[in-house]
Amino acid sequence: MAAKRGGRLRGLHLRLVIACRSIGGGLVALLAMNPTIAASQDALTPTPTIGVTQLPPPDADAAGPGDDFVAHTPNFFQLMYEYRTAPGSGSVKGTIRTVTSDFAYLRADHTIYLAPQWQLALRADLPFLAKDPINSGNPNGDYLYGVGDADIQAALIHEFDARLTAGFGARLIAPTGGDGLGSGKWQIMPGAAVKYTLPEISSGSYIEPLVRYVVSFAGDPLTRNISNLQFAPTVNLGLPDRWFFTLYPSPDIRINYGDPVTGQTGRLFLPFNARIGRKITDNLALSLEVGVPIIKDYPVYDFKTEVRLGLKF
Repeated sequence: MAAKRGGRLRGLHLRLVIACRSIGGGLVALLAMNPTIAASQDALTPTPTIGVTQLPPPDADAAGPGDDFVAHTPNFFQLMYEYRTAPGSGSVKGTIRTVTSDFAYLRADHTIYLAPQWQLALRADLPFLAKDPINSGNPNGDYLYGVGDADIQAALIHEFDARLTAGFGARLIAPTGGDGLGSGKWQIMPGAAVKYTLPEISSGSYIEPLVRYVVSFAGDPLTRNISNLQFAPTVNLGLPDRWFFTLYPSPDIRINYGDPVTGQTGRLFLPFNARIGRKITDNLALSLEVGVPIIKDYPVYDFKTEVRLGLKF
């Protein structure tokens, strides 16, 4: 029975990975389209004041919520595919090899309007993984397939005015991943962000520095303890014809205070991280993100690329 369940799970994950890779393969063609439903002046229209009952204009969050706390989106669904390589333990003690990971994420966001200028933003992530680590249960480094560590998040958001919004909250990560696919730890991740829109540049342009701290507090005592500070000095530019470009869309800048990982020589991981995308419609956006390390004393990854398909509803 366990073998049959494992076979069905691998089949489901493989279909998800294939589907997400197909999305990635069609990214360039979709981004290059000239949608007839959008007027060319949309990206240059100033953002109006957001009132009590008025929702933000379609371009106010052109990229859709990434890893931030303060995106103005009542309901949002994302399908994400990420390919990542990172150092891992080799078959001989003390050696290092490259571990390849394919992630397929299902993400759902929902915003509850509590009072004038106050919102509660909820999020849930369900990851599916294909990964080839070497460990006691997988000595040959074969690909493992299954569910990763799922999480839920809640953030309280306050809109000070039409340009300035701030939020703080926390994410709870559960050790739902199997051996070699998850951390084996319960984790809590409090965080905060401030968003300042830049309509004088273009509609959809903003800066949003984000900081959060993740720490493990329970779970398998034999697995690595997690404790690291994460940053994202996000800058988003709304471009003409529904394009957008984002520097540091993900909090990939890390300072590790927990147990060391394979290949670690210091505490800092500093990558170059950017995303480019396009709104296909007012409610549908597609983007491609790439990350490469500049300083990897704490090696989070050697290379990362991610495709996101987001739908507002």
